[in-house]
Amino acid sequence: MEGVTLHELDLCDGDKTAQLLQESRPQFVAHLAAMSSPRQSFAQPWATIRNNLLAQIHLLEACASLATQPRVLVVTTSDIYDPEDDPVSEDSPFLPTSPYAVSKIAQDMHALQFGLERGLQIVRARPFNFMGPGQEEGFVAADFAWQVARIEAGQQSPVMNVGNLAARRDFCDVRDVVRAFSLLLARGTAGRAYNVASGKACNIRSLLDRLLAISSVAIDVRVDESRLVPLDVPLKRGDNRRLREATGWQPKFSLQQSLRDLLQHCRDALRA
Repeated sequence: MEGVTLHELDLCDGDKTAQLLQESRPQFVAHLAAMSSPRQSFAQPWATIRNNLLAQIHLLEACASLATQPRVLVVTTSDIYDPEDDPVSEDSPFLPTSPYAVSKIAQDMHALQFGLERGLQIVRARPFNFMGPGQEEGFVAADFAWQVARIEAGQQSPVMNVGNLAARRDFCDVRDVVRAFSLLLARGTAGRAYNVASGKACNIRSLLDRLLAISSVAIDVRVDESRLVPLDVPLKRGDNRRLREATGWQPKFSLQQSLRDLLQHCRDALRA
């Protein structure tokens, strides 16, 4: 299915957003455009909140103005949740641990309110951690993989800088996540929220060890305090039953395959 790609800065221009949607008249809209780094949001709290919410307001207003309204998927994050529940369900309470998470709660609630008010068919997706080929730095697995690739290529000394390795997180391959988004656009119930998660928690240290095991060089590991975040929960694992029951979705890619493909992507990109 062909589509038009808009970035968050495009969406912050309401007139431009409305014009592009009038021209393309989409049947489906997947909204992922955002400032997406929890770590960077501490340095830019207002920019993160303003950008992410304003972009969505313009997009949903433009969708609602079309003669034939599209179905919309609004993608937020598992960072909105209080991690005390294990696994975390869609009914778990919110407890934002970064300005980024605050912006995503605002997006989630705005999507719900807007759909109820205007009758726009909006499904909300709350993905947990993901990784895979194509992922840029700013996410834990990609940060590791890009460092490994640079070290292998002789572009970085054989020392890897890392943050908190004790945390346990729920990871999915990005290709499985995209498939879940597509299924939710087609089959998700408007007004409902769906976790996109594997249902399993992986220790970050284990993730790093798997990458180091498939690296072609020996690498030392050093904790870099600048990579630590002020509030870092020890465990977050998602309950994916609602997604499975609505769409039949199941993860297809193993953790090992995701890491191999991610690292190979980084290697190929550096060679290019």
